This record gives sequence, C-alpha cells and structure tokens, in this order.
Amino acid sequence: MRNFEELNSIETVNQFIQDNELAFLYISRPNCSVCHGLLPQVQDLMDKYPKIKLGHINTEAVEEVAGRFDIFTVPVLLFFVDGREYVREARIVHMDLFEEKMDKIYENIASD
Repeated sequence: MRNFEELNSIETVNQFIQDNELAFLYISRPNCSVCHGLLPQVQDLMDKYPKIKLGHINTEAVEEVAGRFDIFTVPVLLFFVDGREYVREARIVHMDLFEEKMDKIYENIASD
C-alpha cells in the first residue's frame, strides 16, 4: 500500500501538480467517515500505477483548496496529467468505474 505525500499549503499543492507529470490528489477532512473508509481502497488501487505521484490534502489545513478546485464536498479524487485535470470523482466513488478510467489513461500515458 503506497503512502500519500501530505500537502500543507496551496503553494505546495500547485508545485506538486507542476512538478509531477502524473499527479493524483486525495482531498479529505479529518471528521469525514466516507473519506476514511475510501482512503485504504484508493491506496490499494494506486499500487497498480507506480508512475503516479500521490498527494493528500486536508481541507481543514488548506482551506484555499476548495476555491482552487471548485470543491463542494469530500472526499475528492483528482488525477492530473502534465498539469491538466483528467479525472475527478467526489463523495460517492464507484471504485470499479474509477479503476476503469484510471486504467485507460495510465495505459495510454505509461506506454509512451
């Protein structure tokens, strides 16, 4: 199970996306039961994609993240390729559908 880098400021978040060709963000807050239940599933899934860099944002610590990414609920899963958002899932995430999306994108990009 891969760990997520903690991103503690909006500047760090922006730098993380800019510095990593494949960047994945898991956005949550401490008192969110859905967030805590989903995180281990996402961590397990991310083992399939070793080239993707993983970041975690706590919305209570980085309040600006809601405005930066137009977030109205948590958890939010964002996947960026070369700084462009490719995948967005929020609140209720169907892991099988999410995995299909990630597989398609990752296969195309990782094979380059």
